[in-house]
Amino acid sequence: MVPSPAALPLFADGVNLSEAELLACRNLARALPHRQIRARAAMAGNRRSSIKGRGMEFAEVRHYQHGDDVRTIDWRVTARTGKAHTKLFMEERERPVLLLVDLKHSLYFGSTLLLQAVQAAHLAATLGWQAIEQGDRLGALIVSDHKRRELKPRAREQGILALISALSAVHKHQLQTLPQASGSDEGLMAHSCRQLARLAKPGSQIHIITDGSGFTDECRQPLSELSRHSALSAFVITDPLRQGTLPLPKRFSLPVRDQGQALLLDRHSYDAWLLRQQQGLVQFQQMMQSLNIPQRQLDAGQNLNQQLNLLR
Repeated sequence: MVPSPAALPLFADGVNLSEAELLACRNLARALPHRQIRARAAMAGNRRSSIKGRGMEFAEVRHYQHGDDVRTIDWRVTARTGKAHTKLFMEERERPVLLLVDLKHSLYFGSTLLLQAVQAAHLAATLGWQAIEQGDRLGALIVSDHKRRELKPRAREQGILALISALSAVHKHQLQTLPQASGSDEGLMAHSCRQLARLAKPGSQIHIITDGSGFTDECRQPLSELSRHSALSAFVITDPLRQGTLPLPKRFSLPVRDQGQALLLDRHSYDAWLLRQQQGLVQFQQMMQSLNIPQRQLDAGQNLNQQLNLLR
């Protein structure tokens, strides 16, 4: 099924991924509410303090007052005005936000509007923009077949622009190698979870964006360790054909490429294929529930702006 152009997100074609469409996700992030999350004990603070003191971010200049630290005197303003002025700084309490973005070949599947991988990238960019808008530092671990790309948390535009560039580059490479795809390394997500546990600092907010495939029991321990000192959430990207919600005729012959295999599904083989898809998703959902990680499900058959209520 071919979607109408009007249904596609801005600058998107549903298959390729441009930096322009990821930059446009900033508008989606601005539609989300500003989150005030209470910090856990022994965690780093998660918001910038309103207390003015010696910190990292410049706030303003005012007249020097008795007791001010002489190291904060602004000598340029003092020389220009002839009166002593001191700098005030905003104490920063930035929270690291980390994204685990699954771009394995299993997400290069789409039956209606977008590839699941494209929807995953849109969601990652939207959550990234939200973090930047809230003054947090943004980092990511982008997982593709047999490879992982690590982005250490960075503040402001540096963090989001690095994420956008990496998402675009990884997606392009995955599209180019799709014809040779032979299925992902079974241990890839377990290695990724362990790497994420090393990357995340206490007090981090971690978003897992995936289709749920590849999360074996080996992922459980590093995710459990992460959940003890960080806040985790999971977003599962689905597709109407994989969910069984796409209307199909009684008789059909449907070509599908899945896990590196070219399949031709009729009604009987589709039902068996659909059952396997749903069983894999249920296994991931049960793992998240056992670890008390909240999860939400987003559909690649709908524009992300129609599903923002799931991000609030």
